[in-house]
Parts: sequence; structure tokens; C-alpha cells
Amino acid sequence: MAEMWDLYKRFGNTLEFVKTGQTIERGSRLPDGAFHQVVHVWIKNEIGEYLISQRSAEKSDPLRWEPTGGSVLAGETSEEAAIREVKEELGLDLKPGSGSLRLRGVRFFDGCNDFVDVWQFELPYKVIDKTCRCRKKK
Repeated sequence: MAEMWDLYKRFGNTLEFVKTGQTIERGSRLPDGAFHQVVHVWIKNEIGEYLISQRSAEKSDPLRWEPTGGSVLAGETSEEAAIREVKEELGLDLKPGSGSLRLRGVRFFDGCNDFVDVWQFELPYKVIDKTCRCRKKK
């Protein structure tokens, strides 16, 4: 099944966006003036370290280090997408309401403009090695 995105329109030069009621299939060119939504997730432990992941060698921008994230699917909220992406990419279960929306930005790409919500979640984990294996604090 194709991944579908909600389309949004922007109010002037603000960071306010509203759904247009239309959806589009991932990979399609967005109509002029339309945006889709993306999330990035910062996961911070109790000693101030942030968990980042390395992209697969088979993806675009191979082996680049980045926070977890991805596109918000049609019908999802920004928070729901953040929680889903972390589960899919890192296998961690985040609780709804336990994160905070830290900032929003807008990016312009030819045919695929987006706006990005950056979420931060704090977890009681300590990174035990450079391979991103984590353990729960006892």
C-alpha cells in the first residue's frame, strides 16, 4: 500500500499550517504552495546525551548520522508520527504525552516543501557502546 501524506497550506511567512483536506502519495510532486509534514525526534538520557542513528548504506545520504524521524502519514498527528518513527527505527516505545514539541521549521525543496516538528523525549537509558545498544537504568 502506498504511503499517503496530508497536504497543508501555510499562512503567509508564519509557521502556521492547516490541512487542505487533500492527500498525496509519497514521491509525487506537491502542488505549488503545498507542504507536507515531517518530524525529527531527539531522545535525551538523564545525563544529557542524545541518541542518534546512522542511515543504512542503501538509503540516500548513506551512513549519515541523524536524529530519528520521517514523514507524518495522512491522518496522523505530529506526536503520533514521532512515536511511530522511533518504534520503527529504534524499537523504543515512547508514551503519548511524554515528549515536548521543541521547535518547528520550514524547508523548501523543488516539488516537495515541508515543515518539520522537532520533538524531545527523555528516557532513563544510558548508551553502553557506540553501536546504539541501550539498557534501562536499574
